[in-house]
Amino acid sequence: MSTPSDDLRLADIESEQEYVSMLYGRLDDLRELSSKRLAGSLRETGGTHQMRSERDTSVAMYSDQLAQYSAVENGLCFGRLDFHTDDRFYIGRIGLFDEDKEYEPLLMDWRAPAARPFYLATAAAPDGVRRRRHLRTKQRRVVGFDDEVLDINSVDPSRHTEGLTGEATLLAAVNASRTGQMGDIVATIQAEQDRIIRTELNGVVVVQGGPGTGKTAVALHRAAYLLYTHRRQLAKRGVLVVGPNSTFLRYIGQVLPSLGETGVLLSTVGELFPGLTAVGREPAATAALKGRVEMADVVAHAIKDRQEAPALVEVPFEQDVLRLDRRAITAARGRARRTRKPHNEARRAFAREIISTLASQAVGRLGRHLLDQADIDDIRRELREDAEVRAAIDRLWPTLTPQKLLEDLYSSPKRLAKATPRLSADERALLVRPRGAAWTPADVPLLDEAAELLGEDDTEAKARAERQRRQAIDYAQGVLDILDLEDDADPDILMATDLVDAYRLAERHGAERYETAAERAAADRTWTFGHVIVDEAQELSPMAWRTLMRRCPSKSMTVVGDIAQTGDIAGASSWHEVLSPYVMDRWKLTELTVNYRTPSEIMAVAADVLASVDPELVPPTSVRDSGVEPWSARVPAVAEALPALVTAEVSAIGDGKLAVIVPVERVAALRSVVPGASDDLDAQVVVLGVADAKGLEFDSVLVVDPAGILAESPRGASDLYVALTRATQRLGVVHEDDLPAVLSRLKSG
Repeated sequence: MSTPSDDLRLADIESEQEYVSMLYGRLDDLRELSSKRLAGSLRETGGTHQMRSERDTSVAMYSDQLAQYSAVENGLCFGRLDFHTDDRFYIGRIGLFDEDKEYEPLLMDWRAPAARPFYLATAAAPDGVRRRRHLRTKQRRVVGFDDEVLDINSVDPSRHTEGLTGEATLLAAVNASRTGQMGDIVATIQAEQDRIIRTELNGVVVVQGGPGTGKTAVALHRAAYLLYTHRRQLAKRGVLVVGPNSTFLRYIGQVLPSLGETGVLLSTVGELFPGLTAVGREPAATAALKGRVEMADVVAHAIKDRQEAPALVEVPFEQDVLRLDRRAITAARGRARRTRKPHNEARRAFAREIISTLASQAVGRLGRHLLDQADIDDIRRELREDAEVRAAIDRLWPTLTPQKLLEDLYSSPKRLAKATPRLSADERALLVRPRGAAWTPADVPLLDEAAELLGEDDTEAKARAERQRRQAIDYAQGVLDILDLEDDADPDILMATDLVDAYRLAERHGAERYETAAERAAADRTWTFGHVIVDEAQELSPMAWRTLMRRCPSKSMTVVGDIAQTGDIAGASSWHEVLSPYVMDRWKLTELTVNYRTPSEIMAVAADVLASVDPELVPPTSVRDSGVEPWSARVPAVAEALPALVTAEVSAIGDGKLAVIVPVERVAALRSVVPGASDDLDAQVVVLGVADAKGLEFDSVLVVDPAGILAESPRGASDLYVALTRATQRLGVVHEDDLPAVLSRLKSG
């Protein structure tokens, strides 16, 4: 039998359902309107260049609107604020307005200033709020709500969760089964997170936080907030989000679209060089060497080494042989270098000097007094076009791509020795590899450095484009000539040639396609972003930071990470070390101290490992207990025992996700013995190395061979700390040898 309070709650749910249904009706109207306008724009063809540009802009705008309306379908409205003034605001993923009532807000965008009390108001500082309501919805249906009455007398000081906003909603979210994709936290943002999200655009903001503190979620919500508050500025330049690996990017891929933002470029460092995805593997020591900042000098030396000055170069020309001695070549090289242009662009100055030297020889042998200026100009032109002369210039100052430069360097011990005078023989040996080897993520910053120093000689590209343009115009003229063949045509009837000339016809039918800022940025190495977000930033090498800083000259960045979790040998040991070369001390450190993901039982085990990394490091405070103690199991052979252990864990977590985290050298072998295991986060069971597990979370985690993880890297303790803190509910440790001392707190299973 229902009670009066149950009846009141049902009535409230019905009332909220009526309002939410109205909001979805408004969303449907906007979706239909944008769809009709998009269809109308797509039907428009032809017109002037400006008209086609405006059409493409309209198509892009309406397409973006449709994508946004689809992305916010789930959880459109998630909250309500009731004020003492009797005002009431509904809070949601986007803003919706009543056009018939002077655009009165129906739904407040969570990023709007007026929505901020939803995240910050407390009983002690209610900011005019009488009640905060968290709505729970499933698709378009309201299934429940949680109310917070902001009355100072209602606060129980004995509760360890004091200060949490929407505690019931928050704990329900963190206790829910994982799905293989990161969810947004827009309905449960906490005060310390909100303050970071809404930090101003300019400058570098460092978000330091331990496992489970929501660093990644804060960074992504900050991207959405900045796009909302600085739309005009950032829509043009774009926002770049850099993650540690492609698995991580797939994991976070739906967060920004769910917040209504679809134009952000997500990339790993290995994908920042257009046309190349670096997925090759190499020893950790090689990657660490390539990540050192001294490698910038190595690249510069390698380029200078290609600007050769041999003792003598003989150049056949017509019936004669012209000669270039070292003095002439060195003079031409010096003139080219003094232009301070990149290598490929300075090549033009070098070629001019060489042609001038050769022309002087040729003129001298023919007799200058017998030649006029026109004859001398002809000789210069013939030299420029002569294949032997061009081959000589290519030998002395070749046009280089970044890929060719590094391939030639890596495959030649002689070139390596000349470019790396400060490296030891053992270090040089780490860089040697055959031609055709796959590019690795550590190569990308070097390729980027090379591209910056090489530049691009676009002389031939411009000539090719001009030839194609002329061909298009000639073809268009041919079409017009055919249409105008009729001699007896009525002079009062307009012909094609009366309306358009060949140039305009060719231009009209040129291939054009509108691209978003993110699409253009992905294809353009020189693109500079309005803001850059770097997640797991502690893993980046100094050379990778040079690449990222080049992408954002304004130094407007959000840097997210945890120094205690640094696993890469080339990674950072302090934020000052990372940032001071670029912004000195002009960066702001913010910290997240509350662990929402990892239960206290698991965090107690991880804290012992953290103390072995650095006794002064303090783990984040967990807000909840799971009631399940972490355990360890010693087995004779992991490969034989693991299938049964996995089966038991899957049974315990129901439809949740399980990660088996192992030393990287054992990933392939152990993945093959676990039924249904994959590296795809859509699978219920994944087997991963620590590097691929960074930033991810799972309902249950089995850490296999912890001693192997510790021994795998000089920063093995940091890797073990990462592995232990991926779980939201359950943790088991499986080992063949003695359990490492730092895990002595574990209960034997």
